[in-house]
Amino acid sequence: MTISIWRYSHLALAISSFLLLTLASVTGIILAVKPISQKLQPYRVDGFADVTLAQTLPVLKKNYPELTELSVDVNGFVRLQGNNAEGDKVDGYIDPRTGKVLGAVAPKSEFFEWAEALHRSLFLHELGRFFIGLTAFLLLLIATSGTVLIVQRQRGVKRFFIRIVRENFAQYWHVVLGRVSLIPILVIALSGTYLSLDRFGVFGKTEPTSPNIDLDAVKDSPKRNLADMPVFQTTRLADVRSIDFPFADDPEEFYVLKLRDRELTVNQITGDILNEIPYPTTVLLANLSLNLHTGRASAVWSIILAIASGNILFFIWSGFTITLKRRANRIKNKFGASESQFIILVGSENGSTFRFARSVQEQLLQQGETVHLAELNQYTTYPKAEYLIVLTATYGLGDAPTNARQVTSLLEKYPQAQPVRYSVVGFGSRAYSDFCQFAFEVNSLLARQPWATALVDIHTVSDKSPAEFGLWAEAWSQQAARPLLLADDLRHSPTALNTLTVTSNTRTAQPDGTFLVRLRPPRHQRVTSGDLLAIYPANDYRERLYSIGRLAEAGSNDLQLSVRLHPGGLGSTFLHELVAGQTVRARIVDNAHFHFPRKAPAVLLIANGTGIAPFLGMVSQNKSNVPTHLYCGFRHQTSFDVYRTLLETSRQSGKLTSLHVAYSREGDRQYVSDLLTRDADQIASLLETNGVVMICGSLAMQRDVFALLETICQTKLGQLLSYYQAHGQVLTDCY
Repeated sequence: MTISIWRYSHLALAISSFLLLTLASVTGIILAVKPISQKLQPYRVDGFADVTLAQTLPVLKKNYPELTELSVDVNGFVRLQGNNAEGDKVDGYIDPRTGKVLGAVAPKSEFFEWAEALHRSLFLHELGRFFIGLTAFLLLLIATSGTVLIVQRQRGVKRFFIRIVRENFAQYWHVVLGRVSLIPILVIALSGTYLSLDRFGVFGKTEPTSPNIDLDAVKDSPKRNLADMPVFQTTRLADVRSIDFPFADDPEEFYVLKLRDRELTVNQITGDILNEIPYPTTVLLANLSLNLHTGRASAVWSIILAIASGNILFFIWSGFTITLKRRANRIKNKFGASESQFIILVGSENGSTFRFARSVQEQLLQQGETVHLAELNQYTTYPKAEYLIVLTATYGLGDAPTNARQVTSLLEKYPQAQPVRYSVVGFGSRAYSDFCQFAFEVNSLLARQPWATALVDIHTVSDKSPAEFGLWAEAWSQQAARPLLLADDLRHSPTALNTLTVTSNTRTAQPDGTFLVRLRPPRHQRVTSGDLLAIYPANDYRERLYSIGRLAEAGSNDLQLSVRLHPGGLGSTFLHELVAGQTVRARIVDNAHFHFPRKAPAVLLIANGTGIAPFLGMVSQNKSNVPTHLYCGFRHQTSFDVYRTLLETSRQSGKLTSLHVAYSREGDRQYVSDLLTRDADQIASLLETNGVVMICGSLAMQRDVFALLETICQTKLGQLLSYYQAHGQVLTDCY
């Protein structure tokens, strides 16, 4: 392998990621200051590492009759939440030996919160997290290819640190600082990549399952003092992440100790360990990666990370400076049809589709690939082609564009002699009934060719949407193992907001209760149940999204939000304080992938808590009486009472076929997954007959439901769950 290939790879990776890498580096420098400033706070006590729970808990129980939670952060600061002997609320850092409050918990810095959100997700939520994770992986590849270049430049690993020949400022310091920063940058890239993969569940379930405790076997004697319980005598406070205290002196209420490597459930009377769940390796690796990536455990490491992030910014500048100097007098290489590995064919009537094609072409060229771009009417034999990309619009009433009308005859005339993997992207507008019809025809033509194999399913792009084109780019990149990023900026900014009027607010007297808010959008605004309402409670960049239920009531155009009040929650507190007649500035986010599937033979809705919100609207709008089954879970019956009347009315009218409710804190103490397990045969039958399953609620619930559906699909249908996801039969919108 020649040095030029490594250089081109290094350059291509840098070009494809430098924008996000610049953003990540700048915010990384800012965030490196955060752990340093935190460690300067005077809340860590001397001898903290030697303090045991047997020393701390009796003192706390004596001074604070009502304890809710104790937590220990990476700085060794002990935070206590509860009430003191006078009944006053306590939430602050304490001395674990005396129980004395050392200081109140300061509010989080808005600046650091802003920088962290930008660093993690670009304010694009999961899509942004994907791009940041991809950037971390690209940084890993850049560091690897850069290391190979230095080794080859220095003519061997043993000569890695010898003197650099100084050609110019940019070149010299690019190599010198690259060698010095190599280890920290590799740590940043590896830990960032791992955290991103962990975020998207690549390594499977990372949290311990709920403890399975036989309540009938719980003992209430012999009674021990906290200081005499062996588990508390052997557990150091430094090994604790948090402790959940029992709510009452009932033997069925337990201490839950979340340690660094495991979770313990402890009998509050006898001190017996009722359940022990070791954390999986993935959790330990995720915590280690977080410590290494953020520097939160060490001020010295935070400084090193800040310097490394600054060096990355220098590498971006110096790398492009070196490249421009080297390429100033070079002619751009052009590849012909007979020598190219990647063939891009375009069908376009007015030329707009070529913009997307050139974006793909340029990025592949930047990665050192041989690429040939042509019109569909120029299709011919491609002896070295491995990949064929067709980007085509539809003209007229489902017809081919002028430059693509001969493709049918050309495919018959020029079969390829070697296997070729193809992908088709259709461009058009969903306002027309023949949306992307020609693209589907081309896809069918290619599917019938013996030499052609689909790399990914056909993708469609409406109204030149960068976001929809990005979905294809992401899918294609994964299958072709070539990074393909968009030059288009997919980030949104909160502009052009709509004004909605509050028509009612049920409010709640409970600190964690559920309430319903109804809002009236502008007359022209098109909204469907399952769409999202984005609000900006503090009139700044902080966005909060809520699922919308559109209720089909006579003369009503209102949207309904189901919200759980979180004490101190930015969005829920803002909505809870709204009164009828007040106006709200917000925007409607189209969430087309989570709309009610009207053409499905049957629909199964699964929700927990406020995740039921969009389903209330979907059921209400089910005028065709599509067989619809709702499975929902709540803690108590009172939580469900808010929705009971509406759902019972829908069931009586035939809009809701069946209703199944589980309560986790009373009665039989069931979860939604228990109801689904009971009806596994019906679920399998629904999927087998092209029915659709929709899931909305917490991510924890989604993980449990997915595990159950995976079992049902494999044991009863002989397919993986991913098969039904790929066919649009399993839809999710969880948080």
